[in-house]
Amino acid sequence: MATAFNFEEYFQTKFEEKLFTGDEEPENHMTAATRLLEKKREMSELEQALTAQKEEFESKMSELSRRQEELDKKELNLRSSLIKFDQFLIENDVKKRRALKKRANEKKMKDESMEKIREKLLEKEKLQTFLEKQRKKLKREKVYRTYLERVVETSSEFNELRDILRKHETLSVNLAELFQRSTGMSDELDRMKHSYMTMITKNNEETMRFTNDIADLTWRKENASSTAQKWESLWTHIQNTAARNVLLLGRVKMATENVYVQIRRQRGVQPKEILSIDEQLKKIKTYILDLTDIIEESEKQQEERAKANMGVFERLVN
Repeated sequence: MATAFNFEEYFQTKFEEKLFTGDEEPENHMTAATRLLEKKREMSELEQALTAQKEEFESKMSELSRRQEELDKKELNLRSSLIKFDQFLIENDVKKRRALKKRANEKKMKDESMEKIREKLLEKEKLQTFLEKQRKKLKREKVYRTYLERVVETSSEFNELRDILRKHETLSVNLAELFQRSTGMSDELDRMKHSYMTMITKNNEETMRFTNDIADLTWRKENASSTAQKWESLWTHIQNTAARNVLLLGRVKMATENVYVQIRRQRGVQPKEILSIDEQLKKIKTYILDLTDIIEESEKQQEERAKANMGVFERLVN
């Protein structure tokens, strides 16, 4: 891009050149018309230069505008492409999720179908096994039917096969009743045995408990007797100790009262009323603390006096 033209500097430079030229060559005087033509020529040159720069500037601005429009169009196309690409990605993601969901549903349906097929196959195998067992059982029991038919043919008691079956049912019912009665009697016998053993066990436990209670009561009696003796001995000791403590307490009270009276007399104060032993002890304690403070203060003063005398002595010696 070309450097912008500075008209102010240009006119100032031209004016200074003309001024200096007029000072240095006073004999070279131009007429007013000549100077005017010169000024017009210079103005024309300036206008031409300005027009050229203006055209160049407009050309460059037009080129820049054209490039800006192209860039805007490219940017718009790029944004449109990005929007379309994003839409494509979103649609592709949706399709992918649908496909995965469909695949999962198909797999689930397939697994359920396979599970049902396996269940049907297992049921079929069970039915085939049951049918085979029934066939074997029928084949096995066919011998009994043949035997029963022979019994009917040879026996005068039974005329038909169903007579044998009814007789068998009657005997089976009687057998079941007898077995039930036998079971009931066995259960009753077991209950009686259990009751007998429980009663014996309970009697033994009660006997043992009574024996333990007797032993425990005997031990308590002996322990109570021993404890009573100990308490009697302790009571005697307490009475003796209490008598000694009462005597000692009386002596302490007398000594405390004497000390209290001596302190009051020493201070020159007569007691107006009789105080309790606790109040007398408090007064004595206060007096002792005051006396201790006085003694400590006196010792400090003596030490200070001794130090002062020692200082005076040292100064005298020096």
